[in-house]
Amino acid sequence: MLRAVRRPSRGAATVWANRSARLLGGLALFGIGIGLFARAAIGVPPWDVLAQGVAYAFGWTFGLSTMVVSGVVLLLWIPLRQRFGIGTVINVLVTGPFVDLTMLVVPAGLPFPVRLGLFAGGVLALGIGTGIYLSAGLAPGPRDGLMTGLHALTGWNIGLVRTGIEIGVLGVGALLGGNLGWGTLAFALTIGPVCAVTIPCSPASGDGPAVVVPGRCAGRPLCRRFLVREHRYY
Repeated sequence: MLRAVRRPSRGAATVWANRSARLLGGLALFGIGIGLFARAAIGVPPWDVLAQGVAYAFGWTFGLSTMVVSGVVLLLWIPLRQRFGIGTVINVLVTGPFVDLTMLVVPAGLPFPVRLGLFAGGVLALGIGTGIYLSAGLAPGPRDGLMTGLHALTGWNIGLVRTGIEIGVLGVGALLGGNLGWGTLAFALTIGPVCAVTIPCSPASGDGPAVVVPGRCAGRPLCRRFLVREHRYY
């Protein structure tokens, strides 16, 4: 006896399309931000110092190196028993091409004031992109899974784990020739406040998971906090 196949409702399809668009749009902005950092040439974020160093070592483009580094980090999820969703894989595949596209459009060797503007634009693009793609609720990026996996394995403070990871990748990247500069410190000091604004805090909208984070959103208890949490994205 044949069973009728239940088709997803039009509303569910619309929600999925909306979440997918947010994921792709946010990751595109994320990649553009990394490309702007590279063209600013005053220092890039710690993980991108590593990606640049790998690119120099193997003669790859910055975007390709970003994808490879993210892919290797994703493989580390396996022994850490982290579960990933479709958004995690798309994160690996989409960001790199937008890094290379940005570096193709924006020339190198621009005047210093212009490069300062590129750096500021990179912080905004990366911060806004982070908020948009996390709001889709389709899984965190590879680096965040590494952080939470090591936290679960060691029991160490999540902040200590994140700091240790950032210092480690920064050191390896610098040894490989990545662009470690004062912009790296400036990024570390500015990206937090930007993400505090762009990562959404709102009542659950039905199109993504929400989680209570004490003290994160005064008066608004349902807050999408995607960096320190269980990975339940499918």
